[in-house]
Amino acid sequence: MSSERQRSLNFEDGIDFSGVLTNPILDIAARFWERDRYEAFKICYLSMRRIDDLVDYRKVSAGHITQGEAEKLSQIMLDWLDAVRNGDTSDPFRGAFIDILARFEIPFRPWERLYASMVYDVTHDGYSSLLSFLRYCEGAAIAPASVFMHLCGVSRVNGQYCAPNFDIRRASRPLALFCYIVHILRDFQKDHLNNLNYFADNLLSHYALTRKDLRKIAEGGPISLSFRNLIAAYISVAEYYRAKARQMMREINRLLRPRYQLSLEIIYQLYFQVFERINPSRSRFSGSELNPSPDEVRRRIQTTVNSFRPIS
Repeated sequence: MSSERQRSLNFEDGIDFSGVLTNPILDIAARFWERDRYEAFKICYLSMRRIDDLVDYRKVSAGHITQGEAEKLSQIMLDWLDAVRNGDTSDPFRGAFIDILARFEIPFRPWERLYASMVYDVTHDGYSSLLSFLRYCEGAAIAPASVFMHLCGVSRVNGQYCAPNFDIRRASRPLALFCYIVHILRDFQKDHLNNLNYFADNLLSHYALTRKDLRKIAEGGPISLSFRNLIAAYISVAEYYRAKARQMMREINRLLRPRYQLSLEIIYQLYFQVFERINPSRSRFSGSELNPSPDEVRRRIQTTVNSFRPIS
């Protein structure tokens, strides 16, 4: 790799790897971009977190969500979406967000999908099947991933940004699903201690497990063979989407400039680093076991940068 190309791909010295366990991997990957795209990503990501955190905070606080509460939360989210659609810039953050949507030609559909998933979240108690979980992922995982992919694919012509010339949802879907399933496996203990469950009821039933069983394991109780078999099943699903993601990345990278190819590779490698640590037959499934240390993350990023070869 030429020295000029190497300089253009180096990640910023200012990235705080000590916070990698709380800073999202998408944020780490976006820091490889030019400043304006990174700032656009931050505003888009924060706008989605505002919606997602509103729901998660209520679920973490425990207790059944009544129909009245669900309607109130849904209306709060809908009011925010309507304000954006109507171009209401009275709130400074919303004004900056509306400006970013226009400047980068970002479609609003991902936020509508996110809203639909969050409404599902507050009106349903879990997921009856893996299929219902994958439908939920359309907003919870694929929507933010498609915004990231859109910002990878926009081109700048005469000082103006032009939308990508490919289907961002199709390009984003397999990598988003691989990452989200790995995310759920990694955060099993933390989620269940916070009253959050993302495992499908039909698969729990298939392996003779209940949500109470999952909670006991998260609290440090004995890990049954049934639970290990459940995790193995989810690993198989993750592996399916991992292979699809690699195939899609080979296809889509030909349409992206090198630094955006690299950012997608960073996302893949950091989630694959977690994926490698999950062993259904031996893992204890604790957060401390499944989360790589900041030094391990730094080394994986440096290795990825050093071995990166852009596709043209």
